Amino acid sequence: MENTQLKPLQAGQIGEKNSAQNALKWHSSPSGEGQNERIVEVSFDGSNTPKRECLNKPPRRVTNAERRSREFLTEAEVEKLVKAAESLGRHGHRDGTLLLMAYRHALRVSELTALRWDQLDLAQGLLHVNRLKNGTPSTHPVRGPELRAVRRLQRDYPNSPYIFTGERKGPLTASCVRKIVARAGVAAGLEFPVHPHMLRHAAGYKLANDGQDTRAIQHYLGHRNITHTVRYTELSPERFKDFWQD
Repeated sequence: MENTQLKPLQAGQIGEKNSAQNALKWHSSPSGEGQNERIVEVSFDGSNTPKRECLNKPPRRVTNAERRSREFLTEAEVEKLVKAAESLGRHGHRDGTLLLMAYRHALRVSELTALRWDQLDLAQGLLHVNRLKNGTPSTHPVRGPELRAVRRLQRDYPNSPYIFTGERKGPLTASCVRKIVARAGVAAGLEFPVHPHMLRHAAGYKLANDGQDTRAIQHYLGHRNITHTVRYTELSPERFKDFWQD
């Protein structure tokens, strides 16, 4: 096979050039003499780059407001999400328990994947939660549905210090959790894309709608500043329930 050398074309070598600023043109000529020259022209325009608004800049990220109307899930939607996760794949029980724990304890993705068995006291039904982002750690009660699910999980995935593990006995990655949640959202028939942090918001709004004390919600979520907790009470409809009496 003959060796070829790619060289930039000189002006006027190809003839008329349309959209020269959007085209990369290279001239390929065989190393041997007396051979016919071959022209290779590669152009980038709107027809072959439909997702690019500008060839000199990356595509813009779609904002959350354009993707979904809200950033939290209702209690009914969480139940549908957990059931959908349990029905998918051979790790359905693990995935369903993963979403249940994330919702009940308002866990971030990194807090969820870092959960270890030494943080969980099955005898007393307690979970020690280490918060990230300079959050306040706390101890949460673990109720019956969670205890039964976690005990089965311990039998199915033994010999690992982490509660949620993969087939290689290592902890799940944040990317894996995001894919589990997104897949469950599609299977549950939710009309908008779902991400794991929506479960944390769902817990905050659920506690606020139940009329729980704002300070208690603050410590449960691990917020250092109560202003981050007030966002959940602001959307609670309990304040307006006596406005109309008909």
